Amino acid sequence: MDKSPELVLDSNLTSIKKEFKQKNPNIILYSESFHKIEFISKLIDSIEIPIIFVDLDLLYTGYVESKMIQKKDNVIIFELNETNWKEKLSGIISNASKEKCMIIIDSLNGIHNLFDNLEFVRSISSIMMLLSDMSSQIGTTVVITAMARKKENDEWALLPGGKHIMKSEKTGVYFVKKSMNDLVIDALEKTDFAKKNRTL
Repeated sequence: MDKSPELVLDSNLTSIKKEFKQKNPNIILYSESFHKIEFISKLIDSIEIPIIFVDLDLLYTGYVESKMIQKKDNVIIFELNETNWKEKLSGIISNASKEKCMIIIDSLNGIHNLFDNLEFVRSISSIMMLLSDMSSQIGTTVVITAMARKKENDEWALLPGGKHIMKSEKTGVYFVKKSMNDLVIDALEKTDFAKKNRTL
């Protein structure tokens, strides 16, 4: 990963997509939903391979249905709930196993909002990690969004509720925000979460 303090990315997001390929899954933290949607929209626009979009908070779907975001032909949107999640996950795994693609899970908070049962949430989270491992074998990139805040002890926690962000050696974690008029990505390190700014 680039050690320079700041990297201005091209319009096709080539640099951040290269970083995404080195880690799986990649977690995109944000504190403002508009920043997340802007990043996701830029990312999707820059991708030509099939995209499996798992919409758990329905924000992206709302933008598409209102025509504020134009849905690309290479995007398949899945909406999960307590009654259809097994069937939908089966469809996601089936689609993901056929060819190289990008999987976007939006958002981690949506799992906790939709499903109250802790064991159920853990099961879904485990399936996501399994999906990431399976996807890595065929070159598929998994991107997971999560609304979060930084706590006083430098840990990041999901909003609302303060659940910890889980991170493994294989996971890339980033924070998306606005700096002046630019959308910026900070790559967060495993040990001290030292930041490396990247302007989109």
